[in-house]
Amino acid sequence: MALATLTARVNEEDKISFDAFCSNVGLNTSTAINLFVKAVLRENRIPFEITQSPDPFFAEANIAYVKKSVQELREGKGTVHELIEVEDE
Repeated sequence: MALATLTARVNEEDKISFDAFCSNVGLNTSTAINLFVKAVLRENRIPFEITQSPDPFFAEANIAYVKKSVQELREGKGTVHELIEVEDE
């Protein structure tokens, strides 16, 4: 079986950490990447769940703050301001 080279760009700190992890578990980086490739081909999918980090705007604490602020405005405890459009420089 012929071998081919796979090149990928990663953050330098991530590479250093990944290399150290691989070493700590008795692998080299190439072997670890080959394990990933074989798992993808065997399972016909990425072998772990990929999720999108939630948008911090919709965090529970932020939503609670917005709801509280809206309630305060409805109770007359705040000042309503018009949206001011700003020209791009």
